[in-house]
Amino acid sequence: MRRPRRDVEVFSLSFLDCICCGFGAIILLLTLTRMSEPRAIETAQTELKGRIARLERELFEIRGETEILNRALRGRREQLSDEQVAVARLQGDLSHLRGQWKASKELSQVQDILAGRMLAAQQELTEEMKRLQANQERRPREKSLVAGIPADSEYVVFVIDTSGSMQRFAWPALQQKMAQTLDAYPRVKGLQVMNDEGVYMFSGYAGKWIPDTPARRQAVLQRLAGWNAFSNSSPVEGIEAAIRTLATSSSKISIYVLGDEFTGPSIERVLTEVDRLNARGGRDRRVRIHGIGFPTLFGQGGSDENTTVRFAMLMRALCERNGGTFVGLNSASP
Repeated sequence: MRRPRRDVEVFSLSFLDCICCGFGAIILLLTLTRMSEPRAIETAQTELKGRIARLERELFEIRGETEILNRALRGRREQLSDEQVAVARLQGDLSHLRGQWKASKELSQVQDILAGRMLAAQQELTEEMKRLQANQERRPREKSLVAGIPADSEYVVFVIDTSGSMQRFAWPALQQKMAQTLDAYPRVKGLQVMNDEGVYMFSGYAGKWIPDTPARRQAVLQRLAGWNAFSNSSPVEGIEAAIRTLATSSSKISIYVLGDEFTGPSIERVLTEVDRLNARGGRDRRVRIHGIGFPTLFGQGGSDENTTVRFAMLMRALCERNGGTFVGLNSASP
């Protein structure tokens, strides 16, 4: 026989008690959590601030180290730049020395060739000096200049080599010879001084004569001490300019050429041109040409010694053709 089914009450008192206890526990947990949350947040903020401060200190330290390293890097770069400049300078010096060494090797062969010519030229000049001294002894002393050059002209022109070799090695001796030459002419009608390029010492007297007075002579010697006009180490231009602008048919004129080198291409061409300019008729000449040679480059080495030999050859021929005398000095010292 079937038992009658019992009706079950879903919302009984026990179930409601359990539900209430559960809700109470949840509320208690929420309450406890809410109470501890501000403290946790404060702790986290404190820790975060401390970490931020520590990171900022580390950042400042890193920045300081970075600045130090940057300064050191700039110093190293400047040092590197200076060393690169020094290396470039040394490389240039090395190239220059190599060029000099190569040039010296090439010039050694030329020196060997010129050695014989130099010796022969020196011997020839020495013989010429002996001949001139002998002539000097035979002439009346009051009518002769030092080394046998006659001093009977009314006008005197000085053509002076102002090149670097003369300035460095012979300038005191040249000033002495100038003073001696002027002393040998107690009185003339006019003076003139130009360099081997035809440049006048006093531009205000270009193309005309300087009056011969003691003050003018002193001014010439004073100006000569510091005169440094451009020169191509060839007396040709100065000689030709003196003949063209100052020579006349009625005056006794002497040109004194003082130098040490001839760098021109042809001695014969110069002789021919001077013959044409200085001819008066027959064997007569409009001016006398005298010369004094300074051995500035003998013993210096190099191919420049050849230009000194050529100067001596040119002036000997010019003086012989134009009624003058050439004197080759044994020393460039006064």
